[in-house]
Amino acid sequence: MATADKSIDPRILESAKREFLQKGFLNASLKDICRDAGVTTGALYKRFKGKEELFSAVVQGAADELVGAMKSRSIPPETLSDEALKKAWDMEREYMLWWFRFLYERYDGVRLLLVCAEGTKYSTFEHDWVESMCAITYTHYKEAQRRGLTETDISEKELHVMLTSFWTAICEPIVHGFTFEEACRVSDLMCGLFDWYKMLGFER
Repeated sequence: MATADKSIDPRILESAKREFLQKGFLNASLKDICRDAGVTTGALYKRFKGKEELFSAVVQGAADELVGAMKSRSIPPETLSDEALKKAWDMEREYMLWWFRFLYERYDGVRLLLVCAEGTKYSTFEHDWVESMCAITYTHYKEAQRRGLTETDISEKELHVMLTSFWTAICEPIVHGFTFEEACRVSDLMCGLFDWYKMLGFER
């Protein structure tokens, strides 16, 4: 019995990644992917039902890591001290750079999700990711409000608008092909732009 060629799967995935990055999901060609990978279309269809399943296989790792990072960096607000709860809104340079490094270490996968996913189940990934982030973040804000640390009254919908602006600014360097060094400059500018203390009414 012939042994399956284990080199085919990574070749298909690497070729697919290049094709999707260059043309986006809608314009990508399975024939071109197969030709670039040096495999037949039959070999591809033995592994993937079609183009969308192939796209999912390429981006799944980055998507899972983004969701995982969001959850892992979220601490239940009721367990935080007043000072730690307030500090959660601090625009520290190192916190910002952590996110930029995280995204740039997964540059291709993140760019595929942000720029190339139209026509797939990931087409609203950024919106859905920010919405999940907002749900977590709003609990921190409400806990701070409950403790009297802030006197503002911001709805979850309003916070969602602000967080969408915030995360769009973080993602735009990848959308526009900035180098990591250029993105770091954006990170520094964002630290001056987003004053969450003022926006949410925390005392300094």
